Amino acid sequence: MWSRQGATHGLRTVEYLNDAFAERIPLDHLARAVGLTSYSVLRAFKRVMGIPPHAYLMQVRVERAKNLLQSCLPIAAVALRVGFADQSHLTRYFRRLVGVTPAVFARGARR
Repeated sequence: MWSRQGATHGLRTVEYLNDAFAERIPLDHLARAVGLTSYSVLRAFKRVMGIPPHAYLMQVRVERAKNLLQSCLPIAAVALRVGFADQSHLTRYFRRLVGVTPAVFARGARR
């Protein structure tokens, strides 16, 4: 029973995060949106995806940022558009997940 419900809630959480990636999403808001407690949403999501919701959200934001950087938008504008607080916030996660800074990525994408 738990596995089936957990998978359903985990997938609903994935959909929610994919749709609302640019918004500020506190854990309690996310939990209410999918009908769980904060602890339950963490447990269900990690069971389905293997990572916590926040880590998944950062991956989604970085992927969206990569797409926007290829369209020659300024890095600071990209950061705000995908939900990061500022350019340095984007740079920190981008470097961690992609291995290069957004500026290096953008230069390579423009060639």
